[in-house]
Amino acid sequence: MTRPTPSDAATETLRSGPRRLRAGRAGRGAPLPLLVPALLGLAFLIVPLIALVVRAPWRSLPEQLTSADVWQALQLSLVCATAATAVSLVIGVPLAWLLARVEFPGRGLVRALVTLPLVLPPVVGGVALLMALGRNGVVGKWLDTWFGITLPFTTAGVVVAEAFVAMPFLVISVEGTLRAADPRYEEAAATLGASRFTAFRRVTLPLIAPGVAAGAVLAWARALGEFGATITFAGNFPGRTQTMPLAVYLALQSDPEAAIALSLVLLAVSVAVLAGLRDRWMAPG
Repeated sequence: MTRPTPSDAATETLRSGPRRLRAGRAGRGAPLPLLVPALLGLAFLIVPLIALVVRAPWRSLPEQLTSADVWQALQLSLVCATAATAVSLVIGVPLAWLLARVEFPGRGLVRALVTLPLVLPPVVGGVALLMALGRNGVVGKWLDTWFGITLPFTTAGVVVAEAFVAMPFLVISVEGTLRAADPRYEEAAATLGASRFTAFRRVTLPLIAPGVAAGAVLAWARALGEFGATITFAGNFPGRTQTMPLAVYLALQSDPEAAIALSLVLLAVSVAVLAGLRDRWMAPG
């Protein structure tokens, strides 16, 4: 019988080490001082969602979702969220490329400003949009005088408000994907005579397509659930600016069952987004 060489023994030790470590970790279990608050945190996040599902008016749910007001808000939300995502794609992907690929003074400050809407209270974002794009705003007064364009309290204003709060999700996702992509492919395309735009269109964009898709889904979901900036900048006019979150807020005061029905739709969309991104965020390791 051949005895294992020292190198074979070392290799086997390295291979079996992680398995033994995982087995040891699984066998020890969680200490009680960590397990109790962890379970409390899990219950704090899950119980309200379960309560929403339990208290849902399932018998009257089809009627609630097909009522004129609910369907109007649902249709407007889907249209505006899709339009806001399209706007975010058109201007957000080039912005992400600029932040990831081009060195310029103040790039860190620009990145911080781009991500600011993520932490900015949505109502403050709506006020900022009014100050910029309102009829007397810094830019809005010129839009009104020169082109006759008025954005506040219109459906276009809803799209603008949703794009403002949703686009940072797309930019962050695409920028991270660009930084992970190997720039040598673009350099190889440049050596073959391709311009930077051609290299981006034919080489870079196919490489980062999964990141763009993930960012677009996140932006769409965020736009669909937007409330604060929308009600501040676009108002709450049924059929024109009343999206699903606004309809939920209004219905909760007069028709709680309709509010729960709309909330279930938003919950289903959120679950669908997580399911679509499970390979990106929910995979172990």
